[in-house]
Amino acid sequence: MLVNDKEAAIVMLLRKNPFLTQQEMADQLNMSRPALANIISGLTKRGVITGRAYILSEDNEVVCIGGANVDRKFHLKDTAQLGTSNPTASSVAVGGVARNIADNLGRLDHSIRLLTVAGNDADWQFIEQESAPYMDVTAVGLLAGESTGSYSAVLGPDGELVIAMANMDVYEALSAEYIESNDRLIANAALAVMDLNCPKETVEYVKSRAQVHGTGLVIVPVSSPKMARMPDNLEGVTWFICNQDEAETYTGQSIQSDEDWQLAVQKLFEAGAENVVVTAGAKGVMAGKRGGEVKRYEALSGVVVEDVTGAGDAFVSGILHGHLEGMTTDEAIRCGLVNAAKTLESSYTVRPELSKAQLTIELEEY
Repeated sequence: MLVNDKEAAIVMLLRKNPFLTQQEMADQLNMSRPALANIISGLTKRGVITGRAYILSEDNEVVCIGGANVDRKFHLKDTAQLGTSNPTASSVAVGGVARNIADNLGRLDHSIRLLTVAGNDADWQFIEQESAPYMDVTAVGLLAGESTGSYSAVLGPDGELVIAMANMDVYEALSAEYIESNDRLIANAALAVMDLNCPKETVEYVKSRAQVHGTGLVIVPVSSPKMARMPDNLEGVTWFICNQDEAETYTGQSIQSDEDWQLAVQKLFEAGAENVVVTAGAKGVMAGKRGGEVKRYEALSGVVVEDVTGAGDAFVSGILHGHLEGMTTDEAIRCGLVNAAKTLESSYTVRPELSKAQLTIELEEY
């Protein structure tokens, strides 16, 4: 049963041509692609749409593989004191590296699909509700008896992280078998973005399938401890984006100077990556393309930090937006730096005002 005119219009278009892309439908119906994707998701759940033909011809879809969590933040009102109760203000939001990148890119008007696993619980329902307007979540694997991933962070009065706790056991089920069942999505994607919440075997499998299909691949580590899940080499990796600690862990190269920093980037090129970005907080970014110049990019000045959570994901998303829009490396890095700076100044993990038009205005301001 169709409940409104927009649903009826979508069904009519699909009856005429089930191979329409979401963007083609959105253009014909004069609505945004994320809004259309949300309606299609609802129609699919209700059984109005049972065929998936229109997905097969989706243009330039980005498949994000990895974590989708509930983030609980506790903002200390004063300096942390161990062994006692600390007054805080608290908030709950959706997170996860892959999901956050998907959310950013969806708001920037790219076609996005999320591949992850979650518990069939209230936390997943919350994630789905917040995410569906910006990405397709219909291929997410729901697991009975498992808990959806969660991340709890304690932030100081200055917004800096004091301590964090992560419950990520569910991602052990983010297996090569699950990816295999969704292999056609990787085959048809313009880009696959993977975080290291995936087990190492899954990381290797995704890399191999991306190479077979000729799909661009982005690897984004989650933390230094999870660098053990990195693939044995970076052949076929279009972008490898990491921080200084992660680069040191993977390359064995201590970074004490700009020369060390550049050498770490070169070692990542030698491992096979096409584009490499190594961040170092307030020191900025060292980045380049294999065979080209490796440059240092200064961090933006004058940023008033409200909350650091999500800034790294916003940085990655800005770069990938630039890549998908055909920008130069310099322009893509600038997109990342601006999106990260604006996210640092926001209390949200993914800032709600983000859009392609808004980011364009912000780029002009800087």
